[in-house]
Amino acid sequence: MSRTLPPPSSLKPFPLHFTISFLLPILSLLSQHACPAASNLFIYAGCSQEKYQPSSVFEANRNTLLSSLATSTSQASYNTFSVGNDTSASSESAVYGLYQCRGDLKLPECSKCMESAISQIILLCPYTLGASLQLDGCFLRYEHADFFGKLDTGLRYKKCSKSVSGDVEFFRRRDDMLADLEGAIGFRVSTSGMVEGFGQCLGDVGPADCSACLSDAVAKLKSLCGSAEAADVFLGQCYARYWASGYYDISSDSSNEDGVGKTVAIMWGVLAGVAVVVVLLSVLPKGTW
Repeated sequence: MSRTLPPPSSLKPFPLHFTISFLLPILSLLSQHACPAASNLFIYAGCSQEKYQPSSVFEANRNTLLSSLATSTSQASYNTFSVGNDTSASSESAVYGLYQCRGDLKLPECSKCMESAISQIILLCPYTLGASLQLDGCFLRYEHADFFGKLDTGLRYKKCSKSVSGDVEFFRRRDDMLADLEGAIGFRVSTSGMVEGFGQCLGDVGPADCSACLSDAVAKLKSLCGSAEAADVFLGQCYARYWASGYYDISSDSSNEDGVGKTVAIMWGVLAGVAVVVVLLSVLPKGTW
């Protein structure tokens, strides 16, 4: 059975026990994404409690999987891969993964988003048997059990703008637009007067399950965010978002504080500082330290 990843609020800071060989690739990736585009902005992440042993077969298979996902983004905005799941291999070493980019992203943008997602998921979820990460423009998940095509409508993240509307016309337009999103198969952008929005299902979700997932997402938008002028709801296999035309309040009243995003920024800052120290020590004469 597929494991359900814990919600973002259950994530805890990770100890910084990185070796220099692990540190340098991370810093290299950081330098490429120091000023991320909007599609690379962090939304949420989840890490399984189960761990694998360093230098294990699972780790090698996971690295192969992530490399395959990264390579695939130059040709497709969605794909699935599995490694180590043949009958001759131990089931404990198998790993399954998928990625998907937002439907309006071009492939070069998709590739950049996934590069950022891979670097962040390695940093946030070291030695975990399962992990998922959602950026604004792309999603990444891997597990050691096959989860493909299994409907998951659990709430992962919500954001409701602090600005609210009392305009009856706004709500009529919003509900019309959201009703249109419920009929999406895959990715759909919709507009109704002053309200805009879009929704998307993962590529492993069939039409009926996609419709059910988006209907659930729309219901949660209305119930959890009420009269907010902008709102986002991300479920396990789909999401729906809306906002007043030309305006989106990035401040939020969310039950999921962006603690993981802050953790990423802090950890990257610490890693960069450690790297500077390492470089300085390497060039100073040994007698001086």
